[in-house]
Amino acid sequence: MTEPRTVKLPGAGLSLAADLYGNETDPPVVLLHGGGQTRHAWGGAAAAFAAADRFAISIDLRGHGHSDWSPDGVYGMSEFAGDVRGIASSLGRPPVLVGASLGGLAALVAVGEADTQVASSLVLVDVAPRIEVEGRVKIQDFMRAGMRGFDTLDEAADSIATFIPHRTRPADLSGLRKNLRQRGDGRWYWHWDPRWLGNNEGVDGQGGLVHHDRMCAAARAVTIPTMLVRGRMSDIVSDESVRELRELIPHAEVVDVAGAAHMVAGDRNDAFNSAVIEFVGRTAAD
Repeated sequence: MTEPRTVKLPGAGLSLAADLYGNETDPPVVLLHGGGQTRHAWGGAAAAFAAADRFAISIDLRGHGHSDWSPDGVYGMSEFAGDVRGIASSLGRPPVLVGASLGGLAALVAVGEADTQVASSLVLVDVAPRIEVEGRVKIQDFMRAGMRGFDTLDEAADSIATFIPHRTRPADLSGLRKNLRQRGDGRWYWHWDPRWLGNNEGVDGQGGLVHHDRMCAAARAVTIPTMLVRGRMSDIVSDESVRELRELIPHAEVVDVAGAAHMVAGDRNDAFNSAVIEFVGRTAAD
């Protein structure tokens, strides 16, 4: 696989790090990770899109990875959605938006609250306006525990294995270096702005509740082709979540991925890529 090109792209008043895969003349696909992750979460999917003649752009959300941190420490949905619109407008034509968890809600708001067309199609990865409390609290507990840092990469890997027990713990921990940074005290910390957790938006590791009414209003306004890819083992998106999304976006397609939980692309990358690339090839503009 050809190594991606890393660049900085304009968000809403700050710069966002992005890995570019494939030919820039191909139709663009923007990949938006979940809270606490980085652009590297999409490596396999981005390469698969490039092989399918799509220009894949994997973004570090604000405050994550190598993207700028919010100067005022605010990490609300309006800020994330503004970044999505900034990226989309810089591409010259509406991209496909593929967003997981926080990235998916940001994409939903960016599309649903815009006066102009932001995207050619929308893929929500295990996220919907209704988010189950039990799964949300589990993520929040995991994120907050990690703020204390880890003595070793092995300790970080043990924490992840406890959080995602159905996934095999990797023997090679070098990939963790993309998501953790070793500070002067010798401990390893997640590579995101800790102020992100202090916002009261209820998304991923943040406190509070997801603004359900706002998400529903945004969803009702979505007219572009839309797909929800749900992990069949998800504790975030329930059957009730799916039913509500179908009412809000009647044309939305839904795919359940067996053997996957909330981290669908990481759990079942091949199945995820197959479903999404087929949908994009069938519905998105060339």
